[in-house]
Amino acid sequence: MDPSPKPRTCRNLLVRVLLFCVVALALRFAYVVAVLGGAGCVSGDFCLFSSPDESLPISASAAASKAAFVRGHDGGVATAAPPSLRALWTSREWRRSVEYYSSIFNRLRSDGYLSPSSHSLCVDTPIGYEVLALKEIGVSDAIGVAKKKSLPLVRQGNLFKLPFSDGKFDFVFVGLALDRSRRPADLAAEIARVVKHKGFVVIHTTLAEDLYSLTSLQLLFSGHDLIKSRKIEGPDSLTTLREIVIQKVKLELDNSNILGLQKDSENLDSFSDGNSVNKCSTQEHRMHILKSAEPLIEEEPLKPWISLKRNVKNIKYLPALADINFKRRYVYIDVGARSYGSSIGSWFRKQYPKQNHTFEIYAIEADHSFYDEYKSKKGITLLPYAAWIRNETLSFEINRDHDQKEDEKGGGGMGRIQPASRSTNGVVRTINGFDFADWVKRTFSEKDYVVMKMDVEGTEFELIPRLFETGANCLIDELFLECHYNRWQRCCPGVRSPKYQNTYGECLDLFHELRQNGVLVHQWW
Repeated sequence: MDPSPKPRTCRNLLVRVLLFCVVALALRFAYVVAVLGGAGCVSGDFCLFSSPDESLPISASAAASKAAFVRGHDGGVATAAPPSLRALWTSREWRRSVEYYSSIFNRLRSDGYLSPSSHSLCVDTPIGYEVLALKEIGVSDAIGVAKKKSLPLVRQGNLFKLPFSDGKFDFVFVGLALDRSRRPADLAAEIARVVKHKGFVVIHTTLAEDLYSLTSLQLLFSGHDLIKSRKIEGPDSLTTLREIVIQKVKLELDNSNILGLQKDSENLDSFSDGNSVNKCSTQEHRMHILKSAEPLIEEEPLKPWISLKRNVKNIKYLPALADINFKRRYVYIDVGARSYGSSIGSWFRKQYPKQNHTFEIYAIEADHSFYDEYKSKKGITLLPYAAWIRNETLSFEINRDHDQKEDEKGGGGMGRIQPASRSTNGVVRTINGFDFADWVKRTFSEKDYVVMKMDVEGTEFELIPRLFETGANCLIDELFLECHYNRWQRCCPGVRSPKYQNTYGECLDLFHELRQNGVLVHQWW
């Protein structure tokens, strides 16, 4: 008879039991990773392996919020994260960034701008530090949006057409998204659309270091009030950021309603307060810039063709005094443009500091002698009319001036609007004039950056008052004005030009009035 097989049977049974335990442990581990998204070391579960950065201090609230996070939240984001996320979210880099934003959000919560019940959005957050930070401080209903998804924290979406309904969020964190965007006005409009009435928007920026740029940024958010602006430390402790808190207080209106624009000229008078100069809605930042402007030449120069030309070198351009990044459009208007080389090609495109922005260019010129030249120039819109105070047919005098500038070649002389009753030895043509101030108001807004050069042979004494009357002066950021007066002639010492009746003192009055009302105007030659 064979020996008893009991020892071998016992060994086989023991092996089977061990294998069963291993399989059970493996299944349990797979469940924790797959279902709990890698955050499985929570109450009631156990871990086979410790976190790669288990030695890092993680607050009790952070651990609790992780457990809450894997239970899911509104917004359609998957709660089952890949196994690698657990290691990622507890890495040193993640913990450092998340703890930074947690401190930011805790301060905002203490100030009353954020609460655990706030439906929150983080804009242009490619990784999701900010979203995880919100969840860790107890704001469970938070989601991020970026060009590429990073689930479960960040969903994919077009930043200029956010995949959310109007007025959906109580709290929107923009971070540095506006700094990075090449279309900050469009991005701001989308953010304003998705935030609720009385909701808060928090912006971080490295650019709004002056009052002008801070106001420009605020103007991008129509219907929002500035609540707070303060400097804070950046994530790397080496940079300083400005944190801006704004609140949505009213629905965004059409620009024409905000600015009081009316196509009907009768209604334009209602925007003015009679004899007083029209006041701009935002004035302080303009007056602040003017403190750094070059002084005006108060005494009439005996040789204006020398003094005024030299003064051009003293001009302090606005982009040299402030950041101009937070604008919707960048525009240069040349009123009395004459030839392309007169100022657009020779000065603006070559010398004006643009801070890497592309400008739309409008050339306003009534002399058809220059029209063919502009046909070959890209990026320039020619308005073949005379800038005037109303829409009407005008007489346009073209006369050779003794002091005509050397770079103004190709035309028949200097052109100016001439009263019908006045006799002249020059060539008179019939042209169409248009209401220049009305066009400015209908075409641009305070969100745009508008630079203007005006050389209209004396018509400035008609156009400037019309700008004030309609409030169009509020839309001009910088003006280069050549004021025409009965100056001393270069050809004839001791003889004043008979072409203009206004005096140098009257020109100074125009410049002072423009500056007193917030327009950075320069004496141009």
